[in-house]
Amino acid sequence: MNAPEVSVIVPVYNEEAGLPTLFERLYSALDAFGASYEILFVNDGSRDRSAAMLREQFARRPDVTRVILLAANAGQHMAIMAGFEHSRGEIVVTIDADLQNPPEEIGRLVEKMREGYDLVGSIRRNRQDSAFRRYASRAMNRLRERITRIHMTDQGCMLRAYRRSIINAINSCHEVSTFIPALAYTFALRPTEIEVAHEERFAGESKYSLYSLIRLNFDLMTGFSLVPLQWFSMVGISVSFLSALFVIFLAARRVLVGPEAEGMFTLFGIVFFLLGLVLFGVGLIGEYVGRIYLQVRHRPRYLIDAVLEDAAAAAARDSGPVPAPVPATELMVAAPETRE
Repeated sequence: MNAPEVSVIVPVYNEEAGLPTLFERLYSALDAFGASYEILFVNDGSRDRSAAMLREQFARRPDVTRVILLAANAGQHMAIMAGFEHSRGEIVVTIDADLQNPPEEIGRLVEKMREGYDLVGSIRRNRQDSAFRRYASRAMNRLRERITRIHMTDQGCMLRAYRRSIINAINSCHEVSTFIPALAYTFALRPTEIEVAHEERFAGESKYSLYSLIRLNFDLMTGFSLVPLQWFSMVGISVSFLSALFVIFLAARRVLVGPEAEGMFTLFGIVFFLLGLVLFGVGLIGEYVGRIYLQVRHRPRYLIDAVLEDAAAAAARDSGPVPAPVPATELMVAAPETRE
């Protein structure tokens, strides 16, 4: 069995309401495009009927469908990493299951990859999100670019295409917490971006709360740059210098004017400001130390409960081309495994 040209990875978490429409549009778009493909659905510990619906879809199209069932929720990026490690295509496309990125846009990304690029990002056109989310996203994009020097116009859009060489480089990394688009950009030699359509979420609610988005951006900034620590060091040096000048000023004023109590509240304000600065620095250092702590424990990033795939595809993935054709209806459920 030859490897397909395109692998499409779809992380799924509690998307029961939108999966039937996703199946219809995704398979229709890929069939119409004409390239050989496989679709890897990664069920990220869904608590609704998503896993059962993925099993049913595998039974309908076992020739091009593979399903990875994670034992527990590992997060969107770890689910995509599981898909990367099982993908076989020369071009790997990631897309969310909520249909905000139309599956019909996949063909445009693949065509751009065929021009010789090794990474194609996307920029959401006429973004269908709240005004707060759009403005917050733009602000975080600008801040992230200043800190990490990674140039991504729209970091929140997961509709992206990667060359096999980039996927192999990502798979060689064993980071417990990462941001896949940024990690890919560190390996890319010829990246580019295109504009893609954006639609309202078909059903359900976003799985990213405000707290989750803040955590994700902390991971992005502390995982790809030491600039926050360097900025804080510069601020500390500046505050120390200004504090020394202020102490000299107070000592001179006491000699010239004598003891006075009118500046007490000003001193309290300065002390509270410095205490806040110190606490912020401790928290920032804690972010880096916490990442080190998670990494050195060497716990598996995710647990795979089962893999549903055509037996011929499994043989091709594990040991190269199979010597004889195997019926497409044969079902193989892989034994549970862990990934370091």
